[in-house]
Amino acid sequence: MESVAVALDSGAHERIQMPLFLTVILPPIIAFCIALFLTGWIRRYALSRELLDHPNQRSSHSQPTPRGGGLAIVVTVLAYVIVAGILGQLDWSLAIGLVGGGAMVAGIGWADDVRSTPASLRLIVHFAAASWAVAWIGGFPSLDVGVMVLGMGFLGSALGVIAIVWAINLFNFMDGIDGIAGVEAVCMGALSGLLFLLRDHAPWATLSFVVAAAAAGFLKWNWAPAKIFMGDVGSGFLGFLFGSLAVASERAGTLPFLVWVILFAAFVIDATVTLLRRIPLGAVGQAHRSHAYQRAVQAGLSHSRVALGFALFNVFLGIAALVAVKHVQWMVATLLVATVAGVGMYVVVERRQPFHPDNATR
Repeated sequence: MESVAVALDSGAHERIQMPLFLTVILPPIIAFCIALFLTGWIRRYALSRELLDHPNQRSSHSQPTPRGGGLAIVVTVLAYVIVAGILGQLDWSLAIGLVGGGAMVAGIGWADDVRSTPASLRLIVHFAAASWAVAWIGGFPSLDVGVMVLGMGFLGSALGVIAIVWAINLFNFMDGIDGIAGVEAVCMGALSGLLFLLRDHAPWATLSFVVAAAAAGFLKWNWAPAKIFMGDVGSGFLGFLFGSLAVASERAGTLPFLVWVILFAAFVIDATVTLLRRIPLGAVGQAHRSHAYQRAVQAGLSHSRVALGFALFNVFLGIAALVAVKHVQWMVATLLVATVAGVGMYVVVERRQPFHPDNATR
């Protein structure tokens, strides 16, 4: 398979030359409009088929709400990837990896939204999708840590697959209140797009901006009080997409993997710390509402305030990522600062609404 490592730089392969407006600005505008329209259509479809999330003990909502709105993001982004591949704006190996893997993750997510599927089946599909993506990307043979590049060989590809699977699932874990997953997708897409532009990689930037714009179109419907939920179809797809782009951009030398970890820190820390605290309780596979963002709502904050809080923290993470990009020798130190800040936010919530075993097992 042709490696994406040689793709998307000037002269790497022939592409149709277009003005900046057509290649960077117009696609996100179109993506926003399509996702906005499709989300409304999917909402009407979900209502007609009674695809509803009904409130229960682990819910953070009080009214039956349609689910599956993230399908609008999936359709919009994958359509762009296909068109960009045809026009030569994206390397075909990357496009095939994203479309094939993304379709797998979105497909099993939609099936779970329509009719619950076994967790084991979902995990198998997630690993298959991640393996497909890493194979078409060309592996994950090295890791840029700023002061040096660590060679990882075949082990790197295995780690890349695990990282993508974790991204799929943690994005799903964090989609539990109105607006939060949409806000995270908008922030990560916009911030990574700006970093790609800073490094003179416009095609990568456009893809990130398209993701942000599609998420923004969906967010119009998902902002509190949500008229439709993202569902596993959208949350899993976004996790797959960002995880795959992190591996691909490291492989291609367009944006280091660790910079993506910085941008993703808000979700990574909440999901990972919560999972580690639930493992001793034997509650890993059980529904719960013990994430920090959920406990912030339980403490009295509105869904919109929590989502905006994540957006504000993401601005800080964007600045940290910029520092890591401009001063690569500080990359690991910047990641540590972002981690400490994220843990600090977690501790603030812990003091207001402590983690409780009952919340972790229901």
